[in-house]
Amino acid sequence: MRREWIVVVLVGAVLATGCVSNKKYQAALTEADNAKMELEKARQQKSAMEQQVRTLKELNVKFGNEAQAVRDELQRVEHGRDAERGAIEGRTKDLEEKVKALSAQNRNVKQEYQDVKRNNDTLKSLVARYQKELKDRSHSGAAAATVTPNQLSSGTAQATQAAASAAMNINKVSANDMVLFLGLKQDEAERIVGNRPYRVKGELVAKNVVPKETFDLIKDRISVTP
Repeated sequence: MRREWIVVVLVGAVLATGCVSNKKYQAALTEADNAKMELEKARQQKSAMEQQVRTLKELNVKFGNEAQAVRDELQRVEHGRDAERGAIEGRTKDLEEKVKALSAQNRNVKQEYQDVKRNNDTLKSLVARYQKELKDRSHSGAAAATVTPNQLSSGTAQATQAAASAAMNINKVSANDMVLFLGLKQDEAERIVGNRPYRVKGELVAKNVVPKETFDLIKDRISVTP
């Protein structure tokens, strides 16, 4: 724009002096046209740059929205991961508690099996001992008659019943006999043996050997006589 005015001023100055030639006049017009073209070109470039600026702004907004969406999705994924992790930890803890409970039950079952096995072995030993005693008595008796199997079984049952009904001397009998005939637990019977001797039956409670409830169940079937 400035150049166009310069050209016009020059043309006016030349015309004012009256020394303008046709060649110079044409050159001035050509320069004026070039200036107009450059001006139009500059305007087009300015419009193109403004369009690019608008496009960049739109892209910036678009990228900002996409970035926010990505952040929101990432936060949602992290929240879901934390929730899932908490649920897995809770299930793992429950399973561990169940495993502990099952292990404890397994130990209890094994202990009960061992107790039953010991009681069974004790019972077999006692039956064998009573059978031997009955056999020895039958051989040493006045009658020389042979004892039949039915008689032997009957005698064994009677001996077992008599031993169970008689008062047991807790200062002398074994722990296994107390378990078998008094129905005590193995640890209770072993405590009774470990705290001997007793002068009166009530010492079982006084010495905290057995609970009073247990003592009340066995007091009429035990003795402390020498």
